[in-house]
Amino acid sequence: MARYTGPKNRICRIFGEPILGSGKNLGKNSNPPGMHGNSKKRKSQSEFGLQLKEKQKAKYTYGVLEKQFRNTYVEASRLKGATGENLIKLLEARLDNTVYRMGIAPTRPAARQLVSHKHVMVNGEIVNIPSYQLKPGDIIELKPKSKVNTTVVSFIRGKNPKINWVDWNEKDMKGTYIAHAERESVPENIKEQLIVELYSK
Repeated sequence: MARYTGPKNRICRIFGEPILGSGKNLGKNSNPPGMHGNSKKRKSQSEFGLQLKEKQKAKYTYGVLEKQFRNTYVEASRLKGATGENLIKLLEARLDNTVYRMGIAPTRPAARQLVSHKHVMVNGEIVNIPSYQLKPGDIIELKPKSKVNTTVVSFIRGKNPKINWVDWNEKDMKGTYIAHAERESVPENIKEQLIVELYSK
């Protein structure tokens, strides 16, 4: 399964944001990676460069590779409404992202691993596809054996109350994907319009 396995702090430094991990070293060394850092010789980014950087940020944030990201964009463009907002809705509706949003896993890569290792059930059936698209009303829970697995349970940290499109019952270790996320509710700092402009060329 292809995914980014390099240094997370390097990605944080590229974008100047903690999109992977804690980004704890951004304050000490917030210059972009490279031997020259943020020197004056660096040229200002072109319009294309800004658009490409925003797409890369979204890909790293949600852990999606290029082909899958483009397919998601194509699907978003077919839906009614703004393509950029639809793109964020589809990315948020991924099973691995929802497991992360519910607080079952501390990070998206950890959530992806839980799903891939068959710890997660959707509507009573085990689903091990991280990109599985959820629909409003879907029930997400840990399988019975995983509910008593101390390692898996130790990862659960509870849902962020600001995430209002999913619900999580800590007692039953069961949650509901209530509705598709509205763009203004998604905390990620992604300028989706730049991605739309990039793919529209």
